[in-house]
Amino acid sequence: MKSAFKRLFTRVTGLELIRKHPLEALSGHLFRKYHDFTMVPEGLFRANLKLVNDFRHIPGCVVECGVWRGGMIAGIADMWQERSYYLFDSFEGLPEAREIDGARAIAWQANKDGKTYYDNCTADISYAERAMKMSGARHEIIKGWFDKTIPATQFESDIAVLRLDGDWYDSIHICMVNLFPRVAKGGLIILDDYYTWDGCSRAVHDYLSEVKSTAKIYRTNEGVPYIVKNE
Repeated sequence: MKSAFKRLFTRVTGLELIRKHPLEALSGHLFRKYHDFTMVPEGLFRANLKLVNDFRHIPGCVVECGVWRGGMIAGIADMWQERSYYLFDSFEGLPEAREIDGARAIAWQANKDGKTYYDNCTADISYAERAMKMSGARHEIIKGWFDKTIPATQFESDIAVLRLDGDWYDSIHICMVNLFPRVAKGGLIILDDYYTWDGCSRAVHDYLSEVKSTAKIYRTNEGVPYIVKNE
């Protein structure tokens, strides 16, 4: 009897928690749903979803550069099914890290037995296709190197959310040059590797300096770096 009451109490209080904190419950559900398609830890995965949801009032499409298996963008798409999604990745792994990317980046890429190497972030495109199909959102997956694919792509609208997960200097700089101008006023740019790799942070600051932007780098309590485009 006590066991049955405990199960009922847990179910009722769980439903009450969901009613009071629907986004918290949804973010946990989506992490579990796409767990096999992402290398983003649960805390940061959920923080990305919460941050993106704060910009739900900004119209436009969602773009991710650096997809891997597609779990993070699929989680966003599942939450915002009414948007159009554009996914850019070579699906052949990362380019060779250069001196400008920092000694840590070069060492990471050289250590092929490292726990976070993930075959140099190589992933078969079928993973992303499956993850996005699970999300139910309209999407286009653009395979190839950023310098060829991004400038050639036409978007149906301004970009409401741009998530950059390209790691190295050249990749991030190409994304900033070609996509930052397309982000809607008030739109969100998530800089996944800003605190991880020197090349990413250098590329962001170099670009902002080149265009004389006053954009600031913010950070959520969970550690997600981002820019709000207010120019």
